[in-house]
Formats: sequence, C-alpha cells, structure tokens
Amino acid sequence: MRLVRFQRGGKVSYGRLEGGHVVPVSGERLEDALTGQAVGDPVALGEVRLLAPVARPGKILGIGVNYAAHAAESVSFVNTAKPEVQKWFNKQATAVNGPYDDVHLPKVSAQLDYEGELVAIIGKAGRHVPRGRAMEIVAGFCVGGDYSVRDWQKASQTMIMGKGFDTHAVFGPAIVTSDEAGDISGAGIRTFVNGELRQTGKPSDMIHDLAAQIEHLTAAFTLEPGDVIYTGTPAGVGAGFDPPKWLKAGDTVRVEIDGLGHIENKIVEEPDTMRIG
Repeated sequence: MRLVRFQRGGKVSYGRLEGGHVVPVSGERLEDALTGQAVGDPVALGEVRLLAPVARPGKILGIGVNYAAHAAESVSFVNTAKPEVQKWFNKQATAVNGPYDDVHLPKVSAQLDYEGELVAIIGKAGRHVPRGRAMEIVAGFCVGGDYSVRDWQKASQTMIMGKGFDTHAVFGPAIVTSDEAGDISGAGIRTFVNGELRQTGKPSDMIHDLAAQIEHLTAAFTLEPGDVIYTGTPAGVGAGFDPPKWLKAGDTVRVEIDGLGHIENKIVEEPDTMRIG
C-alpha cells in the first residue's frame, strides 16, 4: 500500500494512492489509517494537495554521517570521521514539510544545504527491539529531504539547531508499506539541484543499517507510531564542494528513491513570520 495524507478543499484525510487517484480511507491517526477501509470515491491526484504523511510526529530522529563517503566529506563541517558509534540528532516537529512544498532559506544564514535520504516511519511501539525483529515496527518508507543550516549546525555540539529549522524536514510523497516496498537495500537514492545530479547512493551503503538503528534507539527510549527516522545521506552535499554549493532562493531540489517515488521542493526566502502566541 501507498498511504498518503492529503488536503482537498478544507479537509485533510488519509488515502491510498492507486495510479493517478487517491482513495480516501478511514482513520485520523496513522496507525488507524494503515488498516482503514475505503470511505469515499477515488479522487484524481491532480485535485488534491499531498501533505507530509505524518502531521505531527512525536519524534523526528536523524542519524549523522551514516555513509562512508559522506563521513569523509563531512570532516570539514562537522569535525568527524567515520563513526563507530551511531550519532543522532533531533529535528523539530515544526520542521515537518510536505513533499512538494517550499523550503525556507533562513533569514539568519546563507549556508542552507540539502541531504536526500531514505526515511522510515514507525508503525508499532517498540522498546529494546532486537536487530532481528526491528522491521516488525516499521510501517513503511518515504523519500526524505533533511535540510541543514551548516553554520548553525557547526555552532551546536548536538547539531540540533542547524537541523531543526522550520520547513526543513521534508518527507513523502507516500508511506510505501514494507510489504510493497520489499527489499530496498539496493534502491537507488538520487538528489538533483536544478536538474544537476549531486548525490547517488543506496541503503546497502549505510554504515549502520536501519535494523541496527532501531536496535540502538530503542535501547534508550520507546519508538512510537508516527515517529520519523532519517537514515542518513550519501556523499555529494553542498558543503562537501570547494567552494561549497549552498542553496539559493529559486533553486529546486528533487530527491528520488527507486520504488518510493520522489519529492521536489523550491527554495524560497523565509517570509516575515515573527509571531508571539
């Protein structure tokens, strides 16, 4: 199944993506929608706006430097070599962004960078989940864009500030359930900036695979339905070039993963959004 969250008019619903149509399903929570029944007629995909498949994840977790070639290119901006211990950071719930929505170039930095990634969505709660059973708690997979503000990332030991800006956690367009996705270890991951291929890789290139990630995370805390895991990015990020290739307003970033689809986002100047309350 390919489960999407979509908006039509003023209503937000879950649905199954079937060809060029969306079939609405029952359930307002992810875990209910995954087993929900059809509750309406198919709607043409062109008549809806696809949203991030999880509206407000309890946790958005990202593993850093999880591809060897990316670890090598990252030394200059995160001061780390190939890690033996998994390195994790949080992205904020307010960073969630849809698969085709605009991404903000922050007012406070010009060092906006892209990272195309495989994203896993948790479907069942799990604590102390052994590696051999890790996939039992995975609902499915998405295409992800982990946007990073590199100077803010370098200034925070935990990377949390540079990784948590609003609009910088893009994922979608659908949750492709594990049964449909099958073995994705060889699925090609590609990131394009304005049509130029910047990143290529596949999940089998990871230093710590998804099962190891889940085992490690659940040793410390419970993963719950709707939690989002960014599994790492291949080499080719903007910071790895000399000079760096930072994103600019007007750029378009497209991430593709074989079997999962694509996301595509335009970079825009952060609007005047100061608010209190």
